Amino acid sequence: MKLHTREWGTGDRVALLIHGIMADSRCWWRVGPALAGRGYRVVAVDLPGHGASPRAEDYTPESLAASVLESVPARPALAIGHSLGGLTLGAAVDRLMPRRAIYSDPAFRLPVLEGGIPMTDLMAQAANATAEEIAAMHPGFPAEEVSVEVEMLKGWDPRTALSLSGFAGTDLTPAPVVPSLVQVADPSFLVSPEFQEELVGKGFEVRVVKGAEHTIHRHLFEDFMTGLDGWL
Repeated sequence: MKLHTREWGTGDRVALLIHGIMADSRCWWRVGPALAGRGYRVVAVDLPGHGASPRAEDYTPESLAASVLESVPARPALAIGHSLGGLTLGAAVDRLMPRRAIYSDPAFRLPVLEGGIPMTDLMAQAANATAEEIAAMHPGFPAEEVSVEVEMLKGWDPRTALSLSGFAGTDLTPAPVVPSLVQVADPSFLVSPEFQEELVGKGFEVRVVKGAEHTIHRHLFEDFMTGLDGWL
């Protein structure tokens, strides 16, 4: 499907941004202008079932990737995917072929909780979270991020989480077909120290952002940007 996109900046050097589950292109409200200030034309998508993009009957990593490929310029200079966006970028990277790929705390391996419950099932329950509940879940968020989260949840289809439950426990790590950085939260519930070692062995560069929660670019924006030194 054709996705809704949001842009900052102009020019031929494209940076693609792909958000995580429950979010949309508005979550890049600080990253987009920062990259535009570095000379990029920044294109941020709303994934299917998120923001202003259409809903679908089912959501899979491949269908998300196919929608991104249909909606953005091929061979961008830079592609950044966070969480589910990292999983989506990984599913598309061998066809998108960005010059550089950055995976921010990516969901290459969707977790299964005790009792065999996919974590994505629990995420679906957060669709109606209040500002107070969001602030409690993300104590390091500035007030602006809490407000953005409230608005993004209004445009989120919780079936995206339920559809992805079938992929929990599966290893969907892509090959680093282009120079690839994995940026990791501290601690990360998606990229354990052991997994980090595996990624390095596969050819990824791995950098940990000390003290950052899962949504690194929203929690510690300056540290997120500093953690990309040499990759932008």
